[in-house]
Amino acid sequence: MKRPTLADVATLAGVSAKTVSNVLLGRPHVSAATRAKVQAAIEEAGYEAGHATSQAGRGLASGRTGRIAVVVPNLYQPYFAEQAERLILALAERGFTTTLRIAHDRAGERDAVLGVTTADVDGVIICPHHLSDEQLAGAAPRRPAVALGGAPIKALDCVLMAEYAGFLAITRHLLATGRRKLAFVWNGPVGAAPTGDRYAGFLAALEEHGIEHDPSLVANSSDWDRRATGYEAMVGLLRRCGPRFDAAVCVNDTMAVGVLKALRTHGIRVPEDVAVTGFDDTDEGEFTIPSLSSGSPDQGSMVDAAVRLLIERLDGYDGAARQVHTGTHLLIRDSSASA
Repeated sequence: MKRPTLADVATLAGVSAKTVSNVLLGRPHVSAATRAKVQAAIEEAGYEAGHATSQAGRGLASGRTGRIAVVVPNLYQPYFAEQAERLILALAERGFTTTLRIAHDRAGERDAVLGVTTADVDGVIICPHHLSDEQLAGAAPRRPAVALGGAPIKALDCVLMAEYAGFLAITRHLLATGRRKLAFVWNGPVGAAPTGDRYAGFLAALEEHGIEHDPSLVANSSDWDRRATGYEAMVGLLRRCGPRFDAAVCVNDTMAVGVLKALRTHGIRVPEDVAVTGFDDTDEGEFTIPSLSSGSPDQGSMVDAAVRLLIERLDGYDGAARQVHTGTHLLIRDSSASA
């Protein structure tokens, strides 16, 4: 038996296929009488609304593909892998299919946002590593694009995580447990001073307690996406300074996992000798030994906000770029228990 189509519903209702798709998409400008007529035709035809219906409706109404590009720098960093999965599932719930793209450098991120490598989709949600207004150089995206995480970008709708607040809370927690000599493990070249909201939140908490951070207790690394760089950063710090710190504040969970191993291999107990904290609340942190204390940037709220901003753009919003700031909360586990 032939499955009823959108066109069949339109014929039964005596309206256009575009009107049927507007009803299926819940658009507000359809009259109550027309909406009731289309709903009755849907039931009479036995037309199944759902994922395929949403895509078909969008396609007929606007010529769209119903497909969104989810762009991440890599998948070996648990944070990006988890965010990509959250985005794919959240978009599927709203009737979109997705295509996953890897943009591993500045040029790749710029090309994804500007449509060079994403010409086959209706919109883009990117979790950027490098993207900036300077990179875009005034160029306008060819299709709606939302940045999820990363630095603020004036040209795009952005969902910004509470990095400052998260590190302020993490550092306050460590100070409340009696730690006073805190190392900072970050992604920067040797000799360079840390920058950004995470470090600023860290310093603000120390200042509240009248503590000046010792620059020699900065552990540098080549990047912040690999456990190995966290390991190498901590080994380098121990070689330079020895274990003269009682906490290690890591810029994310991935590096913190490497730090835990480095401390263990050097006979330093966590948390008895040194407390360790991460950020991002990745699943991995719950299963390290000891389990990892972390700041959660509320990934679910971030994803929901990014999807909402994108759909509003697809539905016709053409106003100025918007910024949504999400919250953060602490997950205190064994790695930062009181000494």
